[in-house]
Amino acid sequence: MLAVPDAGAATRHAWVAAVPSTWNAVPNARDAIHGTTYTPAETTFPTVVYRRYSKGWRKPLGGTQLAGPLIRARVGDKLRIHFKNLDTLRDAPHSMHFHGVEYRPSSDGVWLPLHSGKGGRVMPGEDVVYALNARSGTAGVWPYHDHSVAMEGSIAGGMYGALSIAGRRERRADREYVVVFAAWHGFQTIDGRAFVGNTPVYEARVGETVQWDVIAMGDEFHTFHVHGHKWRTDGVTPEDTRGLGPAESFRVRWKEDAPGTWLYHCHVEAHMAQGMIGLYKVKP
Repeated sequence: MLAVPDAGAATRHAWVAAVPSTWNAVPNARDAIHGTTYTPAETTFPTVVYRRYSKGWRKPLGGTQLAGPLIRARVGDKLRIHFKNLDTLRDAPHSMHFHGVEYRPSSDGVWLPLHSGKGGRVMPGEDVVYALNARSGTAGVWPYHDHSVAMEGSIAGGMYGALSIAGRRERRADREYVVVFAAWHGFQTIDGRAFVGNTPVYEARVGETVQWDVIAMGDEFHTFHVHGHKWRTDGVTPEDTRGLGPAESFRVRWKEDAPGTWLYHCHVEAHMAQGMIGLYKVKP
């Protein structure tokens, strides 16, 4: 997570790079619910991911993930996303394209021959700055992803992440979880992991406010469901399952009042069986 102060509008900088990685979707080699076991050769593949860095890309921050770093801002902020292509695996051009915020065409991050600037096709070793504005109407959770010539393969390989924008005077949740539903090498994954014991285990305490940032990437439709919990759409309509399609996103919040260990998952049963399921633990 890119930790930034929340008080007042600001210009917020983040340094991100496209880097090669070897990713294992099932590191414990088991589907605990069905009892299936896997070999590393079946679950581990080379890929290229987004990784966060300190200022000037001096050093990587945190561990490598499949989904890119959570970038946080507030309505009224300006964002300057410093992106560098360090892809030595495929030696391919990459970019960062952001949903939900406002920007000029030069910061669109999309490859369009004869029209795109450098930001739509950042070659290996090159870098660019995307200038984004979180103006009124941008509060919410939005995806970002590669939109260069390598877009299809990049998204299939995990080049995506989440942008979380709070309202101008909105209080941040005590806990914020990012759930990215996406297929990966035959598995259905949450943040690049498949099956209980591998997918993220989210934790909270009774009385805390929790926020789920949910995104679908790839070509399939998914449904988000958390056992034992409901929320209200726009503060009015109760629901416990919500669907979303490719590149759609939403956030839901509640004040936690249900201790125990619960499942969260995609409610497309085939997707759940192929790995899109995890644990949510609430302490009293």
